[in-house]
Formats: sequence, structure tokens, C-alpha cells
Amino acid sequence: MKKNELKAFLDEKVEEFNTPKFIKDDPIGLPHQFSKLQDIEIIGFWTAMLAWGRRASIIKSGQRLIDLMDNAPHDFIVNHEEKDRKKFLDFKHRTFQPTDTLWFLEFLQWYYKQNKSLETAFSSHLKPKDETIEKALVGFHELFFSLPDAPHRTRKHIATPVRKSTCKRLCMFLRWMVRQDKKGVDFGLWQQIKPAQLLMPLDVHVDRIARRYKLIKRKQTDWQTVLELTKKLRNFDAQDPVKYDYALFGVGVVEKDVLG
Repeated sequence: MKKNELKAFLDEKVEEFNTPKFIKDDPIGLPHQFSKLQDIEIIGFWTAMLAWGRRASIIKSGQRLIDLMDNAPHDFIVNHEEKDRKKFLDFKHRTFQPTDTLWFLEFLQWYYKQNKSLETAFSSHLKPKDETIEKALVGFHELFFSLPDAPHRTRKHIATPVRKSTCKRLCMFLRWMVRQDKKGVDFGLWQQIKPAQLLMPLDVHVDRIARRYKLIKRKQTDWQTVLELTKKLRNFDAQDPVKYDYALFGVGVVEKDVLG
């Protein structure tokens, strides 16, 4: 497929999947329950960090978190006491265990008692001239584990480019918060990070379809692969390359559903 033909195909698929009907079956639907910035950030971030496995299972776990926080995430995070954490001790999602849950509560409470928005935890490590969000991801990881007694086991749930991870879940969360359009899916609430700096959330669906259309040449799937794919997609839209997440992910998921 020629470059102009591939762009036209991907643009068509973005229009097909970047719609509100996408929300109900996707984890992004959970933060869409809220209108307050901090509520959206907290549930968006935590849900994104749980986003591996079946989407239905992710949504179920995310909804349980909302229930445990009394449907008021920011108020709960800032004002809860140690005794209020007991009800989280049986919260699990795949390899996400109570130790991880307690650390998320610890960090988020510490952070929101000092800061208005989670955006600063990422954007403070980034300069306007930086081509991508790489430094923001590295800096956030260091901040998240900067408090005393941070559990080593929880580090596997917060990816970093330093470990050559694709950082799929963090890239997805930043897409939710930064991308700005009028489609009603991504929130576009953060202003200090530019959509042009975002990087593709690279999961198995996106990886498979991107390779089919020769958007990835690198044999392994790692951080360099994310950079390679996003660079290719900038040729189609330099200001908003990750909008093509809708196209590649959407095509991949539909095929999987059809193939069973």
C-alpha cells in the first residue's frame, strides 16, 4: 500500500473508532463518569495502570476502585485516614496486589496534598522543545518511587523507558489527558504537554497491525519500537500522531473478535 493510500485508510479508521460509542467497552469509560479534573486524573491513571488483560476485567477492577473510594476519588485520596485503607486489602487485579494498592494510595495522597493536578508530575520533567514525552515518563517514575519505603515490587506496575519498556499504559493515560479534539473520547484537559509530543501506546493489537502495514521494521517490541512507530505516524500527522492509536488498535481488536 502506497503512503498516501495508507494515510487515507488510517484516517478513515480513526474516524470510525474515535467516537463516543468506543467508550462503553473501553477503560476510558471509567474516568468519563466524572467531571472534576482530579477525579478524572486519579481514576484515569489508576485504571490505565491496571490495563492489561481483558477489557471487561479491567473495567470491573476500575469500577471497584471507584466504589471503594465512595465515588469521590479526589476527596477520598486527600482526606482518608489510615483506617480507611483496610477495605482495599482484598483488592487485586492479576499481579496487582494489596502492597501495590497501598502504595498507590500513599503516593496519591502525598502528591495531591501538595499539588492541584497530576499533570505537573509529568510536565515538570519536560521542556517545550523536547520532541517526545520520554523525559516526562522517566521523571514520573522517579517521583512515584521517591518516598521512603516505596515497595520494590510495585515498580513493575509503573513502566519507564530506562528499562526499555514500551510504557504502553502510561502512553495511553497521557493520550487520554493530552489529546484535544471534539470527538468526546480523549479528555484534552492537560495543557503543558503537547499532543505532538505524545507517543503511541504499543500493545499486541497495535504491534501486529503496524507491522502488517510496514510501519515497524524493528524485530523486537520495546521502547525503540515505540519511537520508530510514532516517527512513522508523524509523517501522516505531525501535530497529532497518536490519533492513529484508534485506527491500529481498532482494526486489531475487530479482527481478534472476528477470528475468535
